[in-house]
Amino acid sequence: MQGDAFHVYDTTLRDGSQQEGLNLSVPDKLVIARHLDDLGVGFIEGGWPGANPKDTEFFRRARTELDLKHAQLTAFGATRRAGVKAADDPQVAALRESGASVVTLVAKSHDRHVDLALRTTLAENLAMIRDTVSHLRAEGQRVFLDAEHFFDGHKANRAYALEAVRTAVEAGADVVALCDTNGGMLPDELADVVHEVVGLGVRVGIHCHDDSGCAVANTLAAVKAGATHVQGCANGYGERSGNANLFTVVGNLQLKRGMQIVTDAQLAEMTRIAHAVSEVTNIAPASQQPYVGLSAFAHKAGLHASAVKVDPDLYQHIDPARVGNDMRMLVSSMAGRASVELKGRELGYDLSGEKAKAVVDRVKELESTGYTFEAADASFELLLREELTGVRQRHFEVESWRSIVERRPDGSMVSEATVKLRAKGERIIATGEGNGPVNALDNALRVALGRLYPELARLELVDYKVRILEGTHGTEARTRVLIESSDGDREWGTVGVEDNVIAASWQALEEAVSYCLLRAGYEAG
Repeated sequence: MQGDAFHVYDTTLRDGSQQEGLNLSVPDKLVIARHLDDLGVGFIEGGWPGANPKDTEFFRRARTELDLKHAQLTAFGATRRAGVKAADDPQVAALRESGASVVTLVAKSHDRHVDLALRTTLAENLAMIRDTVSHLRAEGQRVFLDAEHFFDGHKANRAYALEAVRTAVEAGADVVALCDTNGGMLPDELADVVHEVVGLGVRVGIHCHDDSGCAVANTLAAVKAGATHVQGCANGYGERSGNANLFTVVGNLQLKRGMQIVTDAQLAEMTRIAHAVSEVTNIAPASQQPYVGLSAFAHKAGLHASAVKVDPDLYQHIDPARVGNDMRMLVSSMAGRASVELKGRELGYDLSGEKAKAVVDRVKELESTGYTFEAADASFELLLREELTGVRQRHFEVESWRSIVERRPDGSMVSEATVKLRAKGERIIATGEGNGPVNALDNALRVALGRLYPELARLELVDYKVRILEGTHGTEARTRVLIESSDGDREWGTVGVEDNVIAASWQALEEAVSYCLLRAGYEAG
């Protein structure tokens, strides 16, 4: 658990959930909170109790369902309303009764917002801050204050912005987080302001949005200037362009600045946690996300691969294992022999000598016709096996397949497919229905092989992408299909390229099934 000298404060469940298209249920929020606790963050902002039923329910359930080992659950809310005592304000009461030992209050520090948004006087806003902080402190809760629009307010009326900070601290706030709410600050100017506030003897926190692409850089600059409390969101979630990415901030502070933010074991869980949170939010992980992205340590160009073969540190800023990620070699038309040798080694094959050249030549030949193996690791391994053995390894031989689409009198659309194949000495004919021709072919193939290979019951198609390749025209265009499959333990990609989209889909589907059987331990004929 982090000591109190430095705070990592997560606001995914509140600020992050304001992202367009991100909707978290109460069970979702409980699951994400457990993942963040596994990372070792110090504070998890659960939401705004009293402001909406979902957040009120979350805090009610958290009392019995969340057993946090590292983090403290924090309730978020606003200062009291103008003209009402904090003790009598129902939203303040919701914070008081939330069960959270820490409360984060948002308060106006920009004079224009006080005038236009709160519609009250500058003096009354300071009274609202003072009264609410002191009331919650008297009730036994620790109070942090988010000084909303602080940097813009500092530019507009420096004296008033600083007075809002002083008022909060004098009333008992432990930390004042300076908020770049509009996300427009740059690191050098932000650092100057943070340094000024730290010089007042105030414990400063930082809360940055990414509208200028500087949220992480601004957060690091604030720490360099003396901030000891950083706020961010998992995977950079948040409204508009998002908040400071908590994983990037933690990675940079620990691995670049030498600060012990979490334990080494917790840091090694960061990639897993980032992807687990993505699964809960149902937002695809950003492949190029620093530290935890799928492509964060992926090497494609032959020049890079040659260097990495000698020493991985030549093109990697850290050992990916430190954050739970892996180095990956991408095989493409840009690949040289070193790329293929390293990818082969990664897959467990020796590609020394002329073997690597033969594979490189084959990859470049296929990619010139539209194939891509960057996202089709399973297709590449099947190709590799074929090049090494001289035989296309198959668990079944397909005689023919067909798929038809029928529009029924009630307007519904149904697809039916028939597959004829030979497997384990048997000739099998099977049919399947689906909501589309590819789904029907998938079902027919499973029916045909399911009795002989029961492991196929675990196979699941998790993604399907079609791309019309450049340089072709309209409905006659050459088509590439990428299929992502999973057996519950691992995911893999396969590719098919044909003039006909269904034929391309079948090719990728057939390879997905073949690779699943290889993983299950069946030797191909």
